[in-house]
This record gives sequence, C-alpha cells and structure tokens, in this order.
Amino acid sequence: MSPPIQSAFDALFERFGQQHWWPARTRLEMMLGAILTQNTAWTNVEKAIANLRKAEALTVESLTNASQDEIAQWIRPAGYFNQKSGYIKGMVGVIRERFEGSLNPLFALDTPTLRKELLSWKGVGPETADSILLYAARRPVFVVDAYTKRICSRHGWMGEKATYDDVAKLFTENLPADVELFNEYHALIVRLCKEHCNTKPKCNGCPLEFLLLN
Repeated sequence: MSPPIQSAFDALFERFGQQHWWPARTRLEMMLGAILTQNTAWTNVEKAIANLRKAEALTVESLTNASQDEIAQWIRPAGYFNQKSGYIKGMVGVIRERFEGSLNPLFALDTPTLRKELLSWKGVGPETADSILLYAARRPVFVVDAYTKRICSRHGWMGEKATYDDVAKLFTENLPADVELFNEYHALIVRLCKEHCNTKPKCNGCPLEFLLLN
C-alpha cells in the first residue's frame, strides 16, 4: 500500500491554507536566502536580507564589488557569517564568470545539469540546491529537510535511515510533477512541524493525526 502522500497534503492545506513561500522579491534574493537559512531560524535570515537591501547589495554586481568582510557584517544576524559570506562570494563569482553575470543563462540549463552545477558550488548541498531549483528556477523538484524526514519516519512512510534521495523519491513518485504543489507542500510541512510535529510531538489536534500508525 502506497503512503498517503496526497491525502496528507489535502489535510494540511485544508487546515493551514496557502503559505506564500518562498518570501523573496527576486530570484537572487531567494538564492541568498537559501544559503543564509542554513543552521538558523528564518527570522534571522530576514534581518540579514534587510541589511543587504539597506546596503543596496542584492544584485550580482553589488555583491561582486563588495568585500567578503562587508558581506559578513551585513549577514551577521544569520550566524556563521564568515562562512556564509564566502559561499555568497563564490556564488556570485561563478554567476559573473561563467554565466555573464546573469541568472538567465544559469536557469536556461536543463534540470539535471543545473542541479549538478549548483551542487558544485561551495556551501550548496542537496537541500539548498533543490530549494533553488524549486523556488528560483521553478523546477518540479521536491525539497527534503529535517522536518520532512521527521514526518515520514513518525508516520512509518520511511525508515529513520532513509537517504535524502529516498525521501524525495517518495514524494515525486506519489504526486504529480507540479511546481506549485511541491512549493506548497514543503511550506506546509514546515508549518506543521512548528505547530505540532516538533521535537516533542503534539499529536492531539494535528491535521495528520488520522494517519498515525496505531
């Protein structure tokens, strides 16, 4: 019997509605957010993005011209700022040198090639790469994070040792390949885990309570 992936989405959407995620004004801002959100809360990312906006440093050109130390100070609220500023300088360097300083040639690549390209960048792992693919490049790629793995494990859909690719495949094989659906599902999972399926689960009243194993 296949896991009730679609039924879970329907229940989450009925309870929480549309989440309007990813909150970014441009594709580059979204990519920056994907790096900045590593190992920190989104509220800290918002502060870092606000600093970059105030410094008028939300373009490839402005970030190329800025020093790594300047970027580190702007993104300090997001934590690991020295490390992440290096990732950002590396990212804009590649875009400038290999893609004419524009995201258009980068996002013109087919999905497997684009994913391979993103994964070659320092500081970009599968979750960050897939976030960029889904939210910036608008490709039907399912983003897996710790929340997704937690829900799958607790509901018995996947084992605790399931790999990133195993979990992603569970969703892509049980859902239509739809960018908007994958976008909304990922955001709803985050919402669920913040309100119910956190470290100590609050199953009573959870919209997925009806799917729990007895």
